[in-house]
Amino acid sequence: MTDTVVADSPTFHYVPPLAAHGAQRVIVKPNLGYPVPAPVTVGLPVLREVLLGIRRVAPRAEIVILEGVCTKVTFAEVMARLGVNRLLAELADPGLRLLDADTLPHKAYSNTSRQPQRFDRMQAPALLEEADCRVSVAGFKRTTLKGRPLISAAIKNLYGLFPRAVYRARSPHARGQLHVPDVQRVLVDVYFTLGVRFEGAVVDLTHKFISRDWQPDEGTAVPVGKVVTGTDLLDVDLRAVELAGEPCSDYFQTIARQRRAG
Repeated sequence: MTDTVVADSPTFHYVPPLAAHGAQRVIVKPNLGYPVPAPVTVGLPVLREVLLGIRRVAPRAEIVILEGVCTKVTFAEVMARLGVNRLLAELADPGLRLLDADTLPHKAYSNTSRQPQRFDRMQAPALLEEADCRVSVAGFKRTTLKGRPLISAAIKNLYGLFPRAVYRARSPHARGQLHVPDVQRVLVDVYFTLGVRFEGAVVDLTHKFISRDWQPDEGTAVPVGKVVTGTDLLDVDLRAVELAGEPCSDYFQTIARQRRAG
């Protein structure tokens, strides 16, 4: 049984997971890793409604917007270009904080899968375990890697939480180690390490973004007009894939098989 809900974008009203109700700290992980507006990144109207929805049920909570960029452009400049600073000024909520995941102390989180693909443990901000509720707020993108479709939504959005200093490869601006030997396999580890610790997911399908190749910031926006929410990241992503009319990536199927196997 799933609690995944589909709403029309213009009338989207966010109902947070129960873990957010009365919470003291909620972490919102938005897809804001590139200095390119929606649908390459999550739309600010959707992010705004998520923040307001959390505030409605957690009036005293510290709400932490936590992201790590994947570009040569600095975190501060990316947030400025995307209009995040203007959004926070508009909301004028003293309990809202915007933090760069790359600058925070991190710790090792255990992979809960019985069959890790590459990583038994993965480094991510220690702050994650200090929250009462965690919500992934993603856009929807399709790129192509090694001839296979790669869907980026609520699960792939978690890549921004992994410190580049730990997971860099040739470029210090990216997380190249998370693409070796195969991003589809690493995403299984990402789900069973961090994804299972998230209580909520939101996928902004106002538009889907279809990349021409492997580049996640160059392609075509296609209107869909929906927002998908729920408490299970895999279920939300699969519903978004269905609504978008896109092929299901290999990592979704591997995660589903491992969950059935217990």
